[in-house]
Amino acid sequence: MKDPQREGKRWLRQAEYDLELARYNFEGGFYAAACFNAQQTAEKALKAFLLDKGERVVLGHSVAELVQGCETYDSGFATLRSRAGKLDRFYLPTRYPNGLPGGIPSEVFDKEDARGALEVAAEVVEMARKLIEEAG
Repeated sequence: MKDPQREGKRWLRQAEYDLELARYNFEGGFYAAACFNAQQTAEKALKAFLLDKGERVVLGHSVAELVQGCETYDSGFATLRSRAGKLDRFYLPTRYPNGLPGGIPSEVFDKEDARGALEVAAEVVEMARKLIEEAG
């Protein structure tokens, strides 16, 4: 098995990259992409935390479910539950027109959606980073 702490830190680095990508897309006005990247950021940061705790396989894309999994190790994640769970709505509809009857992602998701998603994603990364660093 891979070293759990090393694997967790590897996933955290990718989450941090995805957060920068989300910010880049936000600044460029690509709000649907920024929303999706924010969802990916949170998903990977939460998986980083779970891997750091020794979880061998972390499957799924639901941020809400991953937060619940993280809560079994640290109750502090409960503070993120409702806000982070809202990122789940950005997983598919931000990329596929068939998830948005009558519209396309680039026309539906706006600056406020992206701003909110970025704020939550940054919170998730910060919490995961802090707890991973504290653990050593």
